[in-house]
Amino acid sequence: MTKNILSQYILHDNSSVTGDYSDTYVLRVKDLPDAQKPREKMLAAGPGQLSIAELVAILLGVGTKKEEVLTMAHRILKEYGERAIVSETNPRRMSDTLDIPLPKACQIIASFELGRRYFEKRAGKAVFVSTAQSAYDYLHGMGQLKKEHLRGLYLNSRYQVIHEELISVGSLTSSIIHPREVFQPAIEHGAIAVIIAHNHPSGRLTGTYADVEVTERLLAAGRILGIELLDHLVIAGNSYKSILASK
Repeated sequence: MTKNILSQYILHDNSSVTGDYSDTYVLRVKDLPDAQKPREKMLAAGPGQLSIAELVAILLGVGTKKEEVLTMAHRILKEYGERAIVSETNPRRMSDTLDIPLPKACQIIASFELGRRYFEKRAGKAVFVSTAQSAYDYLHGMGQLKKEHLRGLYLNSRYQVIHEELISVGSLTSSIIHPREVFQPAIEHGAIAVIIAHNHPSGRLTGTYADVEVTERLLAAGRILGIELLDHLVIAGNSYKSILASK
């Protein structure tokens, strides 16, 4: 594992500035024995015995003419990533990215929104990110994704993660990553600092020219808004690198 920053992030006073699916064939639900069909399995053994893919398949209900529901559920989790799905709030983006019907994207997002609200009411365990290593530990699953994701962690003054956002899916370029997509969630959730991270499915850990250019733009925008960009991590496989530490 590559370690870049051992020291703690330092939040500055800006008041004067104007988080294993294989490629094997997935049987269709109708081909499965009754005891292995998601709904029947839930009825017999309870939801705790179902995999995440099986739970998603129950949410979706049925597949499409092109794709059976269990196959769709496995693909959704593989291509989007479990943590990214939990934090997604834009059904149209999910629908476009995964090529699934918009109503199905709405079903998935609605279910996680219900869970998130209940969790918040129960005062779930707080997550604190104060170093590049702790940010990577939280986001390390991105290293296994097959598509490039840009995600943001939004922090309060105690380095507590108060929001997580999937900002974009696809190649990271300054032409498509606008500061408003990165900083709008910070404004909405009252965050004072942001950590962004993206993965390189190629396995290459070195930041590209576009990565550096995007970082520079976000640093400048953050100074104007008074919202600090603490770090920009590149994650590949089981390693990471900080673009800001390399500057």
